[in-house]
Amino acid sequence: MASRTAYRVTARTGGRATVRPLRAVLAGALVLLTAATGYGAGAGSAHADPVPTPLPSADATAPPAIRLPVIPSRFEPLSDGCVRPSATVVPQVPWAESSLGLGRARQLASGAGVTVAVVDSGVSRKAPALAGRVTAAGAAGADCLGHGTFVAGLIAAAPAPGGGFGGVAPDACVLAVRGLAADGTPDEAAVAAGIRAAADAGAQVIDVSLAFPRSTRALDDALRHAAAKDALVVAAATPDDPPRTTGGDGEEPPPVAMWPAARSGVLSVVDVDVLGDRPEDAARPVRADLAAPGVGVTGIGPSGRGNYLGNGPSVAAAFTAGAAALLRSYRPDLTAPEVAARLTASAYPAPVPRLDPFAALSASGGSPASAARPSAGSAISLHVPREDPAPGRRATLITCAALLIALVLGAASLLRRRTRAATAREV
Repeated sequence: MASRTAYRVTARTGGRATVRPLRAVLAGALVLLTAATGYGAGAGSAHADPVPTPLPSADATAPPAIRLPVIPSRFEPLSDGCVRPSATVVPQVPWAESSLGLGRARQLASGAGVTVAVVDSGVSRKAPALAGRVTAAGAAGADCLGHGTFVAGLIAAAPAPGGGFGGVAPDACVLAVRGLAADGTPDEAAVAAGIRAAADAGAQVIDVSLAFPRSTRALDDALRHAAAKDALVVAAATPDDPPRTTGGDGEEPPPVAMWPAARSGVLSVVDVDVLGDRPEDAARPVRADLAAPGVGVTGIGPSGRGNYLGNGPSVAAAFTAGAAALLRSYRPDLTAPEVAARLTASAYPAPVPRLDPFAALSASGGSPASAARPSAGSAISLHVPREDPAPGRRATLITCAALLIALVLGAASLLRRRTRAATAREV
């Protein structure tokens, strides 16, 4: 009897030992099913940052929508003086910041030790979010228009108390350079001089908000000078407020070449909205390396702690320049061409690859310098519809997980019946 008892215990123990790996496989299948359906903690994409709820419409139960002043997108003197301070601080994390996964990227780098030059309308030293980190060439430490300060804030603003907004690289330093003529209009000569001065001052990244329909020898020479100084130039692919033209008979206008973005070696950036699409009637550049948020983007102004809205390729270029600052801070061994190649190679696949700062920082293996980039003369379609592959992948995962669960349950049931039959025979 004792031997039978010993055998029975051994038989049951063996059965449990056999069931344990089956349970482990079953648990794995359930995890796979959970990941496929998107439920549970940790499910979702790599950009699992807090996404603010869309602003509700004003009704009896919902709070009123937040309204922000808009930073001018046209580079010309304001008719009623300088941009007025904003009285509204947005407490939510802006959509652009969430979509770029900046919360994760800033865990790896903050831009410390990197100087980003902003060639724009100037950058106000009075902006609290940039306090102590702005140096200026000449009179560029004041910014009546507000655009340059807005751009610099997207690159390097520190988070404000009670606000959800923060720049891409909040520990980077900003070098303010004015790219406007004395009358406040965009000027190729001023931009060329600004790029050269920024490179000589040691800026590792040079952000150019302005775009011109032609280049000049001075601008070409300045870009070559920046390249020789290992400074990465990031530029808006088209103007923020380009003239509206058509191709005739309602056809889409042809791609345009705008400088300095059209020059080889410059990182050319276009703007996209919250859905990843370009604004309606936006100008198409002959070349675009990256796309980044540029529609309804929250940022700072030249004074006060209030927020503003900004739009255009210059806004998208600012996000890209901030990402370049993060990467140059995190990987100081990379050259400017390698930084540009890593940003483009790690971008999210789309008609124009979408900027992904965390992917650029976390990329490993191989030299990014060999990554393929669009040629200078190729036109890029910016309006091709994109099919999201995620639903198909989720369906496949769900099917595989369900089959695996069925197989495991069947095997466990069969094993349980055999164990009971063996036990009955022993008794």
